[in-house]
Amino acid sequence: MKYGTIPGLRFPASRIAHGTIMVESNEWDKWAKLLDATLEGGCNLYDTAWIYGGGDNERSVGRWINSRGVRNQVLILAKGAHPSEGRNQCNPEDITREMNESLERFGTDYLDLYVLHRDDPAVPVGEIVGVLNEHKQAGRIDAFGGSNWTVKRLREANEYAAKHGLTPFAVSSPQYSLARAVKPMWDGCISISGPENAADREWYATSGVALVTWSSVARGFFCGKFGKGEVDKMNAVMESDAVEGFYSEDNMERLGRALIMAKERGSTVPQIALAYVLNTPLNIFALVGPMSPDEFKQNLAALEVELTPNDMAWLSLERAER
Repeated sequence: MKYGTIPGLRFPASRIAHGTIMVESNEWDKWAKLLDATLEGGCNLYDTAWIYGGGDNERSVGRWINSRGVRNQVLILAKGAHPSEGRNQCNPEDITREMNESLERFGTDYLDLYVLHRDDPAVPVGEIVGVLNEHKQAGRIDAFGGSNWTVKRLREANEYAAKHGLTPFAVSSPQYSLARAVKPMWDGCISISGPENAADREWYATSGVALVTWSSVARGFFCGKFGKGEVDKMNAVMESDAVEGFYSEDNMERLGRALIMAKERGSTVPQIALAYVLNTPLNIFALVGPMSPDEFKQNLAALEVELTPNDMAWLSLERAER
């Protein structure tokens, strides 16, 4: 495993973060063994959310942490403020309510990293920065950030924090992968992939905001179970919103190039796609969702795949030849 620094956290975080959306009380022994294996493999950053499983996800991950006695070894990334019950919930009152519920579910008195699952641009950013700082000062959270927040709103939030002597957002969690998203998979879905988002990536390079990026293999586009042009296989493997979000001729060409490079390197297509994210010159922590210890080991191997700037440009179609 390799590690990096996220401002405000008590110790370095693993460059590969474990998305635990699948971890619930159903088959708890199976999921606990998976979490055991990822921790043993060096992972220490675990992504969760208040909305996952109606709370069962947080309770189950908390049960694992407490039953294993590993609270001081893991970093909990807890997400809250997802739209629910037909309304936005990114406001001081709902943030506070959900955070307190998450603390109770996890059975802990602090969360390492609290990430707002969505934004509500109608709420003044100062109110959000203010309430998050209050919870940080009270010791309930060590650091905070936003998932699917635009760079514009993140910049506003951190400018407000600087002006008022407050702690800024430490992380952002957008979608990022070798494939360029051609259609949002839901309202408010933010991606920083592709040439059209180069300015956003440049901002992250200088802002000090770390990235915990989701869907590193483009929701299964780089799963390795279909090849360039195999549309029928793609439709059989991927969910319809993911197909709509990532299918394009350009992305098929990127897939074809990933297949070529995987064969040359003795790697797999998912490893090349994950390595593309990890080799991007930003402070990136790639979020993956392994379903078994073997899948985690396969993901871990991507850390050893080194891509040169020319490799990166060729994979992303910025260069026609290597």
